[in-house]
Amino acid sequence: LQGIFVLGLPYALLHSGYSGLFLIILAAALCCYTGKILIACLYEENEDGQLLRVRDTYEDIANACCKKLSPKLGGIVVNVTQVMELIMTCILYLVVSGNLLSHSFPYVPMTEKTWSVIAFVTLLPCVFIKTLKIVSKLSQLCSLVHFIIILVVMTYCLTQIHQWSWGKFRLSIEFEDFLVSVGVIIFSYTSQIFLPTLEGNMKNPGEFRRMLNWTHFFACVVKTTFALTAFLTWGEETKEVITDNLPSFLQTLVNLCLLTKALLSYPLPFFAATEMVYACISRGNHSNYRSPLFALGVRGSFLLLTLLMAMFIPHFALLMGLTGSVTGAAMTFLLPSLFHLKLKWKKLSFLEKCADISVFILGFLCSLAGIVCSIKGLLEIFG
Repeated sequence: LQGIFVLGLPYALLHSGYSGLFLIILAAALCCYTGKILIACLYEENEDGQLLRVRDTYEDIANACCKKLSPKLGGIVVNVTQVMELIMTCILYLVVSGNLLSHSFPYVPMTEKTWSVIAFVTLLPCVFIKTLKIVSKLSQLCSLVHFIIILVVMTYCLTQIHQWSWGKFRLSIEFEDFLVSVGVIIFSYTSQIFLPTLEGNMKNPGEFRRMLNWTHFFACVVKTTFALTAFLTWGEETKEVITDNLPSFLQTLVNLCLLTKALLSYPLPFFAATEMVYACISRGNHSNYRSPLFALGVRGSFLLLTLLMAMFIPHFALLMGLTGSVTGAAMTFLLPSLFHLKLKWKKLSFLEKCADISVFILGFLCSLAGIVCSIKGLLEIFG
């Protein structure tokens, strides 16, 4: 919940004004809600009224919803969507790593692609990750590095408190700029892809809802405080990535912290994507597909694929935006609300049905707006 997108929140406030502060809070509430209803779809009541976990993955939920149309159609759509988003996330971390290394060591005669290869070499041990427990340790370190970055930026901003002015907030906003802000704010909270696996690996799954409430609450507080202090410091000069506004002596330190964060962030989407693909392939009875060596081959192939795509995909940022608009909105808003309505319709109250329908409509509008803006950007580049 505290990814690299957080660094773009001050820029989002620049284009959304006071409404951006409201959006940060609203997005936290909506993403927390869709996380809960997604996990609710994993459970069904037995004859005694007890909840039993009858599904394990996002794919299982989709198949349950589409079983009358086609037993496996829903799972295929969800798996393809999830793997696309996870792979693009991994590629983004490699691209970001190469960019940060080249900016941190400008006097070394190497291209960004060469630096990406060096970053890739440090990620090779990822092929040996077999459990989520190892990933969670790396994610803890990633969170620590992230808060160091937040602390450095906010400490500098507080030294400039004499320059703060609420007059820097916009009252009027441009519609397209506002859509960009909405995308940055909403997608800074997305975590639904990981939730079924996370809940299934918890020692006490009964605490999942409380965990989700507290993590989204603290994420909202950190995001709001960070975005507000940074924007009040730089105002109209706020850049897309707020660390670019820092003085040069702090930029190198923060860039190295960002590099560490990017490398530590890579294992989570990588693990999720490879586990998903391996589970699909090894579902048959062929023993060769269930061997440790085959699993190692799947992880190694994925690792190499992310490097090749990071080096050769043109206009990566726009393609990432297009993919994010489709997959991010679908996995965060559209599918959880649709699946919840489908599986729990008879047991939902009128207000719960209205909430799910509202979230679905909002997700559809966000996805449509993001797709239009991304395609428009691609058409402008290709003339």
